[in-house]
Amino acid sequence: MQQIINFFIKNSTKLLFLLLLVISFALVLRTHTFHKSSFISSANGVTGYVYENVNNLKEYMRLKTENDALVLENALLKKQAFNSAVVTDSVPIELPLLTTQEDIYNVIVAKVIKNEFNTKENYLTIKGGEREGITKDLGVINSNGIVGIIQKSSTKYSTVQSILNAKSKINAKIKGSNHFGTLQWDGKSTGYVQLNDIPRLAELFQGDTIVTGGISDIFPENIPIGTIEKAYTTESSNYFTIEVKLFNDMTNLGYVYVIKNNDIKEIIELEEATRNE
Repeated sequence: MQQIINFFIKNSTKLLFLLLLVISFALVLRTHTFHKSSFISSANGVTGYVYENVNNLKEYMRLKTENDALVLENALLKKQAFNSAVVTDSVPIELPLLTTQEDIYNVIVAKVIKNEFNTKENYLTIKGGEREGITKDLGVINSNGIVGIIQKSSTKYSTVQSILNAKSKINAKIKGSNHFGTLQWDGKSTGYVQLNDIPRLAELFQGDTIVTGGISDIFPENIPIGTIEKAYTTESSNYFTIEVKLFNDMTNLGYVYVIKNNDIKEIIELEEATRNE
């Protein structure tokens, strides 16, 4: 208590000055309309600035929640697109099977927690496993295109064989045509993969889009992959090798979508039974 008293005694002159300043300032505002309105306007400006920044901070804190909701919404839209057969540029044929029975495709959201891209056999690890319905040999994509194929899964996690893996082989085609080939990676640039076995009779141009072929049971047809950068062949070969510039930046992956074909078990059992006859 004595220290507080000593403080006031020691700074009495300064405190008196501040008190008189406040009183005079209040009297000026009270007796002069112009000064009063200017002060209120300035105060409102400061208050508005503070509120705006507080609101921006709150919005920033909500970004993760909003991003998660957006990812789930995208997953639902992709599921609807795959199951309505509206993944081509042409008018889809009426398919009662796709609209009157259960969905063929399901889309599961997962997050990449590890991403390799600097070896010849690269893999990703995603948060999502058997608990979410993720099993071996399911296709993995994101908003830009294909990412890879599920290699193994545990209860809560899965590994993905990246398209940047020399062992990866994915059926692909030139968009708008029925010329199919095999998508592989030569182990060089992370921005390019190679499409092999496209016949020399195929008409192709730089910038043409490469999409999934739909022949396999892993990916639906016409999921984007990239564009033709260049194509080359040899005199002794009847096939093109095409350099495909990926839509995806495979070094920067966040959320992905795992595509599950609900009819895959039935298809495999039917094919095996046919071979064993």
